[in-house]
Amino acid sequence: MSEVTLTQPAPKQEFGGPLTRFLMRNPSTLVFLCLLAGFTIAITILSEGFGLGLISTSLVKTLGKTLCFCLVALAMDLLWGYCGILSLGHFAFFGLGGYMIGMWLMYARTELIIIKAGEAAALPMTPGEIHEAIGTQIFGVVGGSEFPLVWAFAHSFWAQLALVILVPGILALVFGWLAFRSRVTGVYLSILTQAMTLALALYLFQNDSGLRGNNGLSGLQNLPGLEETPQAVVSVWFLWASAFALGTSYLVIKLIVESKFGNIIRAIRDDESRVRFLGYNVEGYKLFVFVLTAIMAGIAGALYYPQAGIINPAEIAPIASIYLAVWVAIGGRGRLYGSVIGAAFVSLLSSMFTGGQIPNISLGFYTIQWVDWWLVLLGLTFVATTLYAPNGLGGLFDLLTSKKEPDDG
Repeated sequence: MSEVTLTQPAPKQEFGGPLTRFLMRNPSTLVFLCLLAGFTIAITILSEGFGLGLISTSLVKTLGKTLCFCLVALAMDLLWGYCGILSLGHFAFFGLGGYMIGMWLMYARTELIIIKAGEAAALPMTPGEIHEAIGTQIFGVVGGSEFPLVWAFAHSFWAQLALVILVPGILALVFGWLAFRSRVTGVYLSILTQAMTLALALYLFQNDSGLRGNNGLSGLQNLPGLEETPQAVVSVWFLWASAFALGTSYLVIKLIVESKFGNIIRAIRDDESRVRFLGYNVEGYKLFVFVLTAIMAGIAGALYYPQAGIINPAEIAPIASIYLAVWVAIGGRGRLYGSVIGAAFVSLLSSMFTGGQIPNISLGFYTIQWVDWWLVLLGLTFVATTLYAPNGLGGLFDLLTSKKEPDDG
């Protein structure tokens, strides 16, 4: 009898580093990053600052701010779509990131103005006089002149940049630890996050909050030391930074959800009690996701408000966080690209309807003014999506690719 030799098939050889192999296994992520890079390059070429001048600076700023909205929606999708935590307060972290970088922008810009004005004086100003003059200039609008404690590091760019991460992260850590250790879940947790946002907004509305009350921080579009640089150029810089932050965050979140960690948080979303019974520290996983998404929201806010030029407590009102949940729901939660599509779609439509770009409709007896009716239209869209298209706009890709189940991003 002849001897038969059985051979094992050679393992499939993979080329490149771990990141390259990951992208090859997840083509949707590679497609998203390529589309984002192509979009950024195209806008740069068409912009007034670096290109053909076919796109106005205001539109470039709008697109840059939209990318920031996409970033905070991406964070919300990780928290809600994958971990099952519906937070109605994540825009508070977005606003705090804006306040942290805005403090440095106002301080540094005002300092340059004071120093330049003092050059004409007979005697040079002392550092103490400069500091006092800066305080008078910034807080004179609320009847003050002394710097509150929260402005202790406003003179340092790197310190305020660190606070963009630390302040939202610490607030999320404290709030999340108190909420999750008490095992608050579902609608009760959503109400608590909304209460946190409302309390923060009401505090910031006070003049003695140290952040100029209802006046907020303004003139943030003027970068210190770059006053001579046209806004057309600055807007493209922020577009690049926003696109880079969005692309990096998308990749990081995709790596998380495709790992064992991602499987666990999805299990927590589907059946928290069973995951706890299996011995996993459910509260630790939820707290990590809550803090991580708060930091991402803070980074998005730090990029958004220098493009918007102003921030005030109204930006942190609970309604903003509700809009955020609507964006993710319309885009399709549980799909990373869905949250990006939803935020971009609603944000750009909002700019068109409320900016007068869509003509009003006259019915003879009544004129439909879209500025007044936009929120009604958005609410109807949200209800229709919830009832008839629970997979959102991202679900359209399932139809195009003949998929019956979402691929989770």
